[in-house]
Amino acid sequence: MAVQATSIPDFGTPALYGHQNHTNGTECPDQEAWDWVATNQPVYILIISVLGIVLNVFVLIVFCLHKKPCTVAEIYLSNLAAADLVLVSCLPFWAVSVSNDFHWPFGLFLCKVVNLGIKMNASCSIYFLVLVSIDRYVALVHTMSHGRMRRPKYAKLGCLLMWGFGLLLSAPTLIFREVKHFPEYGVHACFLNYPNLTVELVCDGLMIPLIFIIPVSIILFCTIKIVKALRIQSIERFSGEKTEQKATTLILVVLLAFLVCWVPFHVVTALDVLLKAKSLGGCDITTVVEMCNQISTYLAFFNSVLNPVVYVIVGKNFRKKVWDLFKQWGFKKKATCDSTRSNQSSTLKTFT
Repeated sequence: MAVQATSIPDFGTPALYGHQNHTNGTECPDQEAWDWVATNQPVYILIISVLGIVLNVFVLIVFCLHKKPCTVAEIYLSNLAAADLVLVSCLPFWAVSVSNDFHWPFGLFLCKVVNLGIKMNASCSIYFLVLVSIDRYVALVHTMSHGRMRRPKYAKLGCLLMWGFGLLLSAPTLIFREVKHFPEYGVHACFLNYPNLTVELVCDGLMIPLIFIIPVSIILFCTIKIVKALRIQSIERFSGEKTEQKATTLILVVLLAFLVCWVPFHVVTALDVLLKAKSLGGCDITTVVEMCNQISTYLAFFNSVLNPVVYVIVGKNFRKKVWDLFKQWGFKKKATCDSTRSNQSSTLKTFT
C-alpha cells in the first residue's frame, strides 16, 4: 500500500492518502491503479538512477578534465549535470522505501537530506537554464556587449547564487519533512508534514510562480529572440558566429527536453494546489490529478537521463571534447609506457 506524490516528489501511500480523503468526507477507490504504480516504481527509479549517475558523471568528467577551460555555456551545463547527478543519487533511497511498502528505514537525517537534494534539482535546474538562455540571448542578440558580460567568473558566481537560491526555495523540505509513524499501516513514512493547510498552500503556491511561471517566461522570451537572431544570420549567411550557433542549437534542444519533461509536472502541481484550496473538487478529478502527479514526476526524473544523451547526439563541440579527452588520455598512457620502457632500458644498461 502506498502514499501518493503530492510535491516534488512526495512519495507515500495511496492508502494513506485515501485515509486523509476519508477524513474529509470523500472516498475515491483507486487501489488497483495504485498497486500497479507501487509495484513498478522501484524498477523504474533504479533504472533512472543507474543511467543518470553513469551518464552525468561522464558529462562532468568531460567538462572538468578537458585541457581547455569551459566556456560560459559549458559552465552552466556542467552545473545542470551536477544538479541532475544530485537528483539521481538520491532516488535509490526512495526505491528502497517504495519496495519496502513505503517504510522509511534511513532515519530523519536522510529523510530531510534526500528530499532536499531532489527538491533542489527542480529549483536549480530551471534557473541554470535561465542563465544559459540569457547567455545565448546576449551572445546572439546583443553581440556588441557580450564580451563584457559573458565572462567565466561571472558565470561561476551566477551558478553559486543559483545553488543558494535553490537551497532557500527548498527550506520547507528541511523544516517540515519528518519520519512519521502510521500505526494503521504499520510503517514509518518520510512525510512532508505541514503544520496546517494554510502553510501548505502558501509553500506550494509560491513554488508555482518561482520555479515555473517566472523562469519559463524568461526562457521563452530569450528563446524567441534567439530563434529570430539565428534566422537573420542564416538569411544573411553570416558565418562569423558558427561556434555560437552550434552551442545555441544544443542549448535549444536541452531547453525543449526540459520543458517537455517538466511542464506537465508543474501543471499538475498547480491543479493539486487548487484541489487543496477547494477550488477544484470531486472524486474523479482528485484521482486523475493524483495519478497524473505520479506520471509527471517520473517524466521529470527522466530529464536527468535525457540531458547527457542530448549532449552526445546534438552537441558537436561536446563530442569533440570527448574525442580530445580520449586522445589526451591515450597520449598520457603512451608517454607513461615509453617512460617505463626507457627506465627499464637504462637499468639494464647499468647492470650490463
